[in-house]
Amino acid sequence: MKLRQKILLLAITPLIVALLAIAFAVRYQAGLLAQQQRVTVETAYLASKEAELRHYVALASKSIAHLYEAGRNDPAALEEAKAILATLDYGDDGYFFLYDLNGKNLVHPRQPNLVGRDLWELRDKQGSPTIQRLISKAKEGGGLVRYLWEKPSSGKVAPKLGYVVALERWGWMLGTGLYLDDVDSALAAIDAQISGNIQSTMLWITVIAIASALAVALSGLALNISESRVADAKLRELAQRVVRSQEDERARLSRDLHDGISQWLVSIKLQVESGIAKMTASSGGPDLARVSFDRATGQLNDVLGEVRRISHDLRPALLDDLGLAAALDHLAREFGDSTGIQTSFKVTGDCDGLTDVGNTVLFRIAQESLTNIKRHANASSVILSLHGGRHAVSLAVSDDGIGFDVAGIAQHPTRGIGLRNMHERAGAVGGKLELISSPQGTTVTATLPRV
Repeated sequence: MKLRQKILLLAITPLIVALLAIAFAVRYQAGLLAQQQRVTVETAYLASKEAELRHYVALASKSIAHLYEAGRNDPAALEEAKAILATLDYGDDGYFFLYDLNGKNLVHPRQPNLVGRDLWELRDKQGSPTIQRLISKAKEGGGLVRYLWEKPSSGKVAPKLGYVVALERWGWMLGTGLYLDDVDSALAAIDAQISGNIQSTMLWITVIAIASALAVALSGLALNISESRVADAKLRELAQRVVRSQEDERARLSRDLHDGISQWLVSIKLQVESGIAKMTASSGGPDLARVSFDRATGQLNDVLGEVRRISHDLRPALLDDLGLAAALDHLAREFGDSTGIQTSFKVTGDCDGLTDVGNTVLFRIAQESLTNIKRHANASSVILSLHGGRHAVSLAVSDDGIGFDVAGIAQHPTRGIGLRNMHERAGAVGGKLELISSPQGTTVTATLPRV
């Protein structure tokens, strides 16, 4: 996977993860809120049903109060009370039922087949003793009981909320109830609505996530295209600099060969030819020839020295054989000898922690710095300082020359190529180059990290 693709993936992945976390949190909170809302609605429904049932039982009790409160226990009064309760109803499924405290049904307007039957052992499909629970609640002073019972309008068993009271003097249990299937339907509608809202929210989050991912991807693509163009431009510029550097190096070698070695070789050739001619002369030939050959020998020594200098500039053998410190010391002495500028070199700490590439980079930066000093600084003294720290090795080249405008040179299109090369060399191995210049002198500091 390419670096750009990895960066794009690292940009999109946290976004998707964050949106998924938001979606999970929203879904969880929505479910929790839905549960709370359902409980609230159910509680409100049941509270209203309870109040309604209390009201109905109170009305039924009042309808027979003239008999019950009169203290009558005769069969005629009991039959009259049963008849009154049998005629009371409300809605399609609202009626009153009457049992004695032993579980015998006395009144049931909707299911007359149950009248007179002993239902004490009646249990619902869940095994709960329905009539026993109702009578028990009535004996406790009355209250609400939830149970299952057949709904008259549909003929199906449905959950029912009953309210019962005891008529102790007659030994009766009076009650009524409301079926809760409408409550369940209302709660199911609420659940469906909440579920739809949650799904809609999840859909919106999904759409936002896809749109955000596409936006990031498109932005990354646009940025990649822009960066690719910039990188291509930089690569072309770097390639041009490499070509220019190669051409400059070839031109320098050509000048060195033409101005130095070539001329000396021509002179040596002439000296040798002159010596040969003098040897064939009749008088004083050998002595004169010796002078010519001695002169040719001296010029050959100069040629060898020039060859060594050129070789040293290309790749100093000391750098490979004895290390960076020895190569820089030799470079400083050579520079002082060739320019007449007072040049010193000092080293502190352990400077052996760099790679071969790092050693070469510092040596080339020192070479380029000394070349700039020779050409532009008008300096009288130069100090090369090599310091080995715990995490890095640094090289400082300082002179007391006239200095220059660092910002102006950096922005100039044709000048400062050597400085840019030094920056690029240091940056290529993870180092940095600092440049400080004033009319009192210039200091170039290169710092490379240890491996």
